[in-house]
Amino acid sequence: MNENMPKNVKPRGQRRHLQKMSCLLLFLLFASTATGCMYQSQSNADPKVAYRESVSRIQTAVEAFQQDQGILPMVNADMETPKYEKFRVDLSKLKQQGYLDEIPGTAFESGGSAYFLIQDEEVKPTVKVMDLQTVQKVNDVQRMVNQYKSVHTNQLPRGEELYPGLYAVDMEQAAQAGAPAVTLNSVYSGQELPFMMDDEGNVYVDYAFDIMQAVEKSESPPTKVADMREFLLEHSYFVPVKSVPYTWENNTPVAKK
Repeated sequence: MNENMPKNVKPRGQRRHLQKMSCLLLFLLFASTATGCMYQSQSNADPKVAYRESVSRIQTAVEAFQQDQGILPMVNADMETPKYEKFRVDLSKLKQQGYLDEIPGTAFESGGSAYFLIQDEEVKPTVKVMDLQTVQKVNDVQRMVNQYKSVHTNQLPRGEELYPGLYAVDMEQAAQAGAPAVTLNSVYSGQELPFMMDDEGNVYVDYAFDIMQAVEKSESPPTKVADMREFLLEHSYFVPVKSVPYTWENNTPVAKK
């Protein structure tokens, strides 16, 4: 080293090393920021878009499977299974036989929060979505009602009568020992929907608000539809899980048990 070099002047090699280190740090900072933006964009993705894409892929796979094999790729259900919970698509079979390259991330089988069902299976098989978060919320309320019945000699935490034989669940009565009340936002409108129960304490979701909105959007007259829940299927990928049939009376949907 040159002994005559001033002490505050760094050798050229050291300066070049520091410049490279500075450039590397700037690059890493930029890459980290870009990655953060990418994951933020993914996490904020519209779930409705994800379901639409999943339904489209599964519908194509179901149709190809049926055309090739003459049957539908679905898990059979017994007669007691509610209409909007039966005929789940056998996604594993579709993947194993090459009709799906992978099971959609929205599906329960892949860690998601939905089952995919086949509706109108005999005439026009159509893939729809059963939201498992709605199912879980109803099951939570059902446990609360059952517990209330066991403690209060089969009495129900019954609120006002919403329809003949169907009553609002009084959540203040049903919630035990400081347990939080359960709320449910609609998969259709995003509005909070009430829970209701019959005389035996079976819990359902009241979809009247969503049905009313669907009727207003539809071109079909509601008086010609036997079950008003069909309007929800017409305008959405979701099925009205944990529900009862509705009729159209005095220009409003009425739940029937």
